[in-house]
Amino acid sequence: MDIPGLIDLQVNGFKGVDFSGAHLSEQDVVRACRELFDAGTTAFLATLITSPTEIYERNLPLIAKVANAEEFRGRLLGIHLEGPFLSPVEGARGAHNPKWMRPPSIEHLDRLLAWADGTVRMLTVAADLDGAEELIRHATKRGIVVALGHHMASDDQLKRCAAAGAKALTHLGNGIPALLPRHENPIWAGLGNDDLVATIIPDGHHLPPALLKTIIRTKSPAGCIVISDASELAGLAPGRYESMGAEVLLDPTGRLYNPATGYMAGSSATLLTCMNHLASLNLVSHRELLSMAFDNPLRLLGIDRRQIRRGRAVSYDERCRLFTVNNP
Repeated sequence: MDIPGLIDLQVNGFKGVDFSGAHLSEQDVVRACRELFDAGTTAFLATLITSPTEIYERNLPLIAKVANAEEFRGRLLGIHLEGPFLSPVEGARGAHNPKWMRPPSIEHLDRLLAWADGTVRMLTVAADLDGAEELIRHATKRGIVVALGHHMASDDQLKRCAAAGAKALTHLGNGIPALLPRHENPIWAGLGNDDLVATIIPDGHHLPPALLKTIIRTKSPAGCIVISDASELAGLAPGRYESMGAEVLLDPTGRLYNPATGYMAGSSATLLTCMNHLASLNLVSHRELLSMAFDNPLRLLGIDRRQIRRGRAVSYDERCRLFTVNNP
């Protein structure tokens, strides 16, 4: 059966195009969009990771221009800023460069929003930083959906940030150290918070099946959103590459990581790939599966499904539990 589409809230790049790259061009953004649409993604948020100020000043207007072009209305839905207000703690920072991180600053956020010309839809903030709640209240008043992530936040800190207006958890189960305290840690705190929906990366590498099952059972399918977290290396052949200022390895299984630290360096998967892996685990019904990649992300962003423009049709075979992109 044909489905209404797949909506990805976190795409850092695709097929060699890095939305946070120093040499990004308008043509690069257009090419990445078209390639991503051909790969089965219906609409998405272009995501910039923690970057130097000059990258934001240069790249945000480029992406905003493409997002406002007629061809991409209802498809490139805007921008997700994952940083720079994240925790510099080892493990929590993930692959983000700590030298470009900043403490929460309303002045700096407003500068980023001005460069993006009203296209920032989502902001990820570390809940354990001083000033996070004030920043969340300000961003929420500006119409931005705030997610919490790349932190070592406690249960109380998540509650306070949710009360300030935060709505989601960015890739729950990732962006944390490899070793955590048994009880007081961001995974348990995130699972226990009923006010925050969870984005998850079911690419077969970021989360083991047991944890995926636990998150979905605890949050419910209605409280989960599938994202790809695709990096600029998604869609490329296995090999050694440079990404985010470090050498990374894309192995034949699709796992993308920093061999020096062992930490994941984003994903090499598309949303279609993630949905097929999740479908193969048989954790949710067909209807719930589809809602996690279409209805739920649109609800979080406050976008009516009628605003989404369909491109390449995506079909779902209920018997085989398989998503495929239809030929044009």
